[in-house]
Amino acid sequence: MISTSKKLLSVLKGERYDVPPVWLMRQAGRYLPEYKKTRLIAGGFLDLCYNPKLAAEVTLQPLKRFDLDGAILFADILLIPNALGLNLEFKEGEGPILETINNHNDVLNLLKTNTIHNTLNPVYDAVSLIKSKLDKNITLIGFAGSPWTVSTYMIEGRGSKDHQKTKKFLAQHPESFDILISKITDATIDYLSKQIEAGADVVKLFDSWAGSLPGSLVEKYSLKPMKEIAERLKDIFPSVQIIVFPRGVGPHYKKFSQIKAFDCVALDSNLPLRWAKENVQKNVVVQGNLDPSFLVSGGKMMIEEIQNIKKMFSNGGHIFNLGHGITPNAEIKNVEILIDTLHR
Repeated sequence: MISTSKKLLSVLKGERYDVPPVWLMRQAGRYLPEYKKTRLIAGGFLDLCYNPKLAAEVTLQPLKRFDLDGAILFADILLIPNALGLNLEFKEGEGPILETINNHNDVLNLLKTNTIHNTLNPVYDAVSLIKSKLDKNITLIGFAGSPWTVSTYMIEGRGSKDHQKTKKFLAQHPESFDILISKITDATIDYLSKQIEAGADVVKLFDSWAGSLPGSLVEKYSLKPMKEIAERLKDIFPSVQIIVFPRGVGPHYKKFSQIKAFDCVALDSNLPLRWAKENVQKNVVVQGNLDPSFLVSGGKMMIEEIQNIKKMFSNGGHIFNLGHGITPNAEIKNVEILIDTLHR
């Protein structure tokens, strides 16, 4: 066991605390007035992602307000497809609009993986800048989207609840789809490697749409690509800690917990706590899993849920977090109450 002054990193390496470390997905974002001001200065969301100084500023903003144990790089999972040559826009009220992959030639016409850094260098500069300004007891988290989730945006062109276009492409062009997954996998390894070199202590893979996969394909298109990324990263950086978030996969979570290259599995809010304790936490550190809606509603029910989660996972490795990202209508006072409740 390796002791470190960084509480979150220590838990990932096997240490235990009465009060779990805490950070929150999307902790830097639209619920904070200071974020809104910085985004206006940047001129747009994508401009903010590619401005190292401002991306570092918004990454650090929540740590100035709250007693958090982790800082997560401010970026977006669609920067990789953008770096692979697909046009990307963020429109107010619509979210991301991405140029789409429609056929085999579109897959072949993506830029070579070794060219992505031409676009993504500002992200690595942001990581270095954040690292230089971060308190030494705070863990710096880099991240990327999983190959499956990123592929859905590349084929759908935007967020989707059922991913019918992606599933149709997969069924009609399985070889092309596998090439696409492989290309995203390679690009993600290169991208995260640069983040680690720039100072990230931990990296997280967000498979936000894993739950839209048919159960028979979860292992092939969610688990296996993330396992390859994790194993190849650990070959290069043996000490790096890796968190995976296969949101919505239900009982398949147990399989993810058994992969040695995954140091932590982030739980979504739908997983029953006791089941997660008995089937996931017994194998791996868990992260989660308060429903983000509680940060909107607050009140006694939120406090009870925080206490239940903390108590259920108290005998094993646990990082307190949400089951998905903070929503724009979250109340700042409820974030303060969450952290105060944990520390009491």
